[in-house]
Amino acid sequence: MLSKLMTLLRACWWPSLDRSGGGSDAGGKKDGLLWYKDCGQHLNGDFSMAVVQANNLLEDQSQLESGSLSTIDSGPFGTFVGVYDGHGGPETSRYINDHLFHHLKRFASEQQSMSVDVIKKAFQATEDGFLSLVTRQWPMKPQIAAVGSCCLVGVICNGNLYIANLGDSRAVLGKLVKATGEVLAVQLTVEHNACMESVRQELQSLHPDDKQIVVLKHNVWRVKGLIQVSRSIGDVYLKKAEFNREPLYVKFRLSEPLKRPILSAEPSISVHQLQPHDQFVIFASDGLWEHLSNQEAIDIVQNHPHSGSARRLVKAALQEAAKKREMRYSDLKKIDRGVRRHFHDDITVIVVFLDSDLISRASSVNFPSISIRGGGINLPPNALAPCGTPTEAGAT
Repeated sequence: MLSKLMTLLRACWWPSLDRSGGGSDAGGKKDGLLWYKDCGQHLNGDFSMAVVQANNLLEDQSQLESGSLSTIDSGPFGTFVGVYDGHGGPETSRYINDHLFHHLKRFASEQQSMSVDVIKKAFQATEDGFLSLVTRQWPMKPQIAAVGSCCLVGVICNGNLYIANLGDSRAVLGKLVKATGEVLAVQLTVEHNACMESVRQELQSLHPDDKQIVVLKHNVWRVKGLIQVSRSIGDVYLKKAEFNREPLYVKFRLSEPLKRPILSAEPSISVHQLQPHDQFVIFASDGLWEHLSNQEAIDIVQNHPHSGSARRLVKAALQEAAKKREMRYSDLKKIDRGVRRHFHDDITVIVVFLDSDLISRASSVNFPSISIRGGGINLPPNALAPCGTPTEAGAT
C-alpha cells in the first residue's frame, strides 16, 4: 500500500519537473573538473549522473532522455541512456550525442515500436552520418578520419531493457537475491577490446591473411598496433581506404592497402525482460571500470542513498587512481585537465534505478519529456572541437 501511495505521489509531482529532470541540481553542478547531477526522475525511477574530465577536451559525452521515444504522440515511451567514450578527439562522441537519439526516435516512429532492429538502424544511420561529415571535413581537417567513439546505449521500454554496445564501455545490473538480501553484479554488455582473447580470435578469423591484425605493443594488444577497440562509430581511417592516405598523419597510415574494413560499427545488442528483483543499472565508460570491479561498483550504489550515486562512484574511482600513484585524493583533484590524463581517463557514470511499479505502468503515465546531457553543456549541432593533433587512437 505504501509503495503504491509513493508511486501516486511521485506521479502527481512529475508534471512540475523541468526538462532536465527536476530537483535542486536541475541542470547539474560543477566542482572543478567534476560535473554531477545527484538525483532526477525518469519514467521508470530515479537516476544519477556524473562526469569527470581528464583530457584537455572532454572526450566523453553522455545523455539521458525520458518520455516519448518516437516523433509521434502514440509512443513508444520509455527511457534512453547513452554513454559515448571518444578517442582521438571529441568530435565523434559529440556527433553521436547530437544525432543517435533522434535517429532512434525516427525509426521507432516508422515501426511504431521499440525493437532491436530500430536500435541497429539508429546506430547505422549515426555511423553513416559521421562518415558524411568526415567526407566534407577531409579537405580542411583530414585528421578527423582518425577520431572515433565507443557507444553504449540502454533503452527501457515496455518492461524490457535493451542494451547496445560498441567498444569497451560497460553496463552492469544490480540484481537482488531475495534468499540472502545481497545485490549481485550482472554484466549486461559484450565488450570489443583487443585485450580480450575472444576479440582477437574474432579479428583473426575475419582477417586470416593478415598476421598483423592484432599486435602486442607496450604490453597492450591493439588492432593493427593502433587502437584497442575493434568496434566503434567513426575511426573511418580503418574502415575506408580513401581516408587512409596522405595528408593523414603517418602514424595512422597502414603500410599495405586497406582492402576491407578492419573495424566494425555493428553493435552487440541484448534484450533483458525486467523483473522486480532488478534494482538498478550502472552505465559507465571504461574510465570507471579501470579502477572498480563490477561488484565493487554495485556495492557502492547499494549501500548508500540513491542521491549522489554516480558522483560516489566517480570519487571511488579517483581515490583508487590516486592510491595507485601513492598520492592523496585531495592532491589528485588539484591536477588540471590534460595533465590529469596521466592519472585517469575521462569518466562518465549514469546510474538508472528501476522502480517495478513505475515500469509496469510507464506506458499509461503522462510523463513530461526529460533531456539532460552529461557535463551540462549543450553544443550546437555539428559543433566540432578546435583543430588539433589527435591523441593516440588507442586511448580508449
